[in-house]
Parts: sequence; structure tokens; C-alpha cells
Amino acid sequence: MKYFWMIGVAFVLGGCVAPSYRNSGVAISSQAIDPARYAGLWYEIARFPVAFQRGCRETTAQYGVVDADTLSVVNTCRKGGPQGELDQVVGVGEITGPGQLKVSFDSVPFIAADYWVLWVDDAYQTAVVGVPSGRAGWVLSRVSDPSIARQQQALQVLRANGYDTSKLIFTEH
Repeated sequence: MKYFWMIGVAFVLGGCVAPSYRNSGVAISSQAIDPARYAGLWYEIARFPVAFQRGCRETTAQYGVVDADTLSVVNTCRKGGPQGELDQVVGVGEITGPGQLKVSFDSVPFIAADYWVLWVDDAYQTAVVGVPSGRAGWVLSRVSDPSIARQQQALQVLRANGYDTSKLIFTEH
């Protein structure tokens, strides 16, 4: 918990000093989601380096439907080696537009961060998430080892939204 509590602080305060992995001259777009289909367990396949996830492996996000405009969020990662400590943060995502959420966490009051679903495939098996500032982004999958073709499709979505995919870190599971 001590590690993930900084998630909101990093988005807000880190915005002043954190690097952007996205060309802001490229338009970013989100895709409307069906909250019921988006709900469930997602494995992080890749991410851009962010301080609050330094040293994380086996990272997952569990979403649940609270109501038509709100998703519950439980992010989990293992710190250190395969037997390392599990860190977890709990929060909510308020849907503010098509595929656009403001995510806040219980351990970081009064702070909400942008979370945009840039793409989710028709079967809701792979998703690409980013933020307009370009300071974070993730590739998510319902399985911990998606096909190379699926990963390439996700990377293309990031590139189309101006992200420099050479900066991605691929998550160990």
C-alpha cells in the first residue's frame, strides 16, 4: 500500500516534473466503453515509466461497476522478486465522457487523475489507456500473455495517439 498511495500525487504534482511520453501536437482520442464489459480483471502488459510503479511486476487492475457512471478500481502489483510484497490501492473512476474517467484513490484524498481508454477491442480482451498529458499510459489484457499480434495492435494505438512506444516497460508476470 505504501507504494501505490502516491498514484494520485504523482499524476498531479508529478505533472510539473514528470516526462511526457506523448507528442502533444498529436490529437488524442478516447473510445466509449461499456462499463459492464470493461469490468473484471485486467493484466498490465506494458506501461510508461511512472514513479508510483517503480519496481512493480505482476501488475493487475480489477474494475467493478458501481453504477452507470462509476467503476470501482483495485490496482495491485508485486514489489521486488517473485515472492515480493503485494501492494494494493483502492479507488473509483468517475466516467466523465466517452471512454474518459477521473480516477481517485482512497489513500490520496482530494486528487483525481485523468484515465482515458484510447482503445478496447470488440471482445474487450485488450485495452489501451492513456492520459492527455502523455505522462502515463498502459496496455492491458484479460490474459497475462497476449499474442504478439495483439500487443502490436495496442502499440499502434499508442503511436496513433502520439506516444513514443520505445519508452514502454513490459511487465513481468
